[in-house]
Amino acid sequence: MHIPDGYLSPETCVVTYAIVVPLWFYGFKRLKEKLNEETLPIVSALSALSFIIMMFNIPIPGGTSAHAVGAVAIAILFGPWVGFVSVSLVLLIQAVVFGDGGISTWAMNSLSMGFVGSFVGYYVFNMLKKYKFAPFVAGYIGIVCSAAFVGLILGIQPIFWTSNGHPEYFPFGLKVALPAMIGAHLIIGFAEGILTQIVYSLLGKKTERLA
Repeated sequence: MHIPDGYLSPETCVVTYAIVVPLWFYGFKRLKEKLNEETLPIVSALSALSFIIMMFNIPIPGGTSAHAVGAVAIAILFGPWVGFVSVSLVLLIQAVVFGDGGISTWAMNSLSMGFVGSFVGYYVFNMLKKYKFAPFVAGYIGIVCSAAFVGLILGIQPIFWTSNGHPEYFPFGLKVALPAMIGAHLIIGFAEGILTQIVYSLLGKKTERLA
């Protein structure tokens, strides 16, 4: 799901940074409110888990990839802002150190995997909280929505940025990008859902006590 440099127009990158930078500032504020000597090790461990599982990429036609994220697990335990910021920091390290994703697309990747995934998963979980498998459903829906958002942004690139009939950036339109991203993550979503369910079953009671 990481979008590399060069796949989005400069205009798209500028707009996503303009949207995400204020969200980062507010998210860091919320993160600082949550962190203490008891919560810091848990958030750090879950961020490390997110880092590891995102390194297992399955290529998708067009140059991006499918993988689990782990954002929803963090979001339902500590809140969506913590999930968003944690995944954003993981994505920055992956982009700088491993070249997974890009610097120009860091804001977009953070918006899709961090913000969309965390907030969708968090609210789905709270709607279904009384049911045993709410974490699984939240993780599944959260990552599919993240993938749909990536497919949408990639798919509009050739609509707006084409020169002499040739796409300047990502070459495939919505008819290819959306089914490719959503279809792959309808399968990957099971891994995300299972991960979220396991993490919540292990840590849910503990984090509720720390809240």
